[in-house]
Amino acid sequence: MCCISKHSRRFAGLGTPKRIWAIPAVHGHLDSLTDLHDRLLPHIEPGDRLIYLGNYTGYGEHAADCIEELLTFRRMVLSLPGMLASDLIYLRGAQEEMWQRLLQLQFTPNPLDALLWMLGNGLSATLYSYGLSPHDGIESCRGGVMGVTKWTNTIRAAMRARAGHETLFTHMRRAAYTSPEHAAFPMLFVPAGLDAQRPLPEQGDDLWWNGEAFNSIDAAYAPFQKVIRGYDPAHRGVHMNCVTATIDAGCGFGGPLLCTGFNPDGSVAAILEA
Repeated sequence: MCCISKHSRRFAGLGTPKRIWAIPAVHGHLDSLTDLHDRLLPHIEPGDRLIYLGNYTGYGEHAADCIEELLTFRRMVLSLPGMLASDLIYLRGAQEEMWQRLLQLQFTPNPLDALLWMLGNGLSATLYSYGLSPHDGIESCRGGVMGVTKWTNTIRAAMRARAGHETLFTHMRRAAYTSPEHAAFPMLFVPAGLDAQRPLPEQGDDLWWNGEAFNSIDAAYAPFQKVIRGYDPAHRGVHMNCVTATIDAGCGFGGPLLCTGFNPDGSVAAILEA
């Protein structure tokens, strides 16, 4: 069902790691993220992979600072003996996808409608965290393409003023997986959703917006034995079965932030909470 090019830039191959540490949606909650990083660092060993499942921003007040914390912790992990840059993977969640679409707002047929929808779904808090005003965006839509372009250029400038932020957004992947050919128990990691009737390269927006369909998956999504997601739009908490796992405990919506460590056979090695 799933043929993935080894050279695809959309997906990240994790190989056959010793353990995979997966961090679900953060939603701009800086204290939870920094606390979790402090708890996680002593557990990371050479051969491990660390994967963030998206939605670092949105809703919480410290979205930009959360991106800063991701970059800071990345440097800390890479300072550990034996750790490589390829050991850390960042998926693009719905919040980051909206941010990318925001930067292309001038090409949207109905920019005001699109902007209002995004503002109501977490983007407003992210703009404020970068020192930007959502109201300015609404006003820019009244100036046509040129007005919107001028405003989106302001957003790009605000990102570039924070070293590494634009680069991190550019290198985020849509999904990540352990090797179907060599792993004993191949696993697929996605931000929020999946259409089990489509191969991975054809998922498109399903990875961000098809969260409800994820709940109906009752058989392994070949060639993977388990699919793990980092955000449940209904905030139903952690749930794991033989073929799927939701590891979102509701950070940003009253719940804690978890980090789940998976063994090569798909079993849970540890769960850290902040």
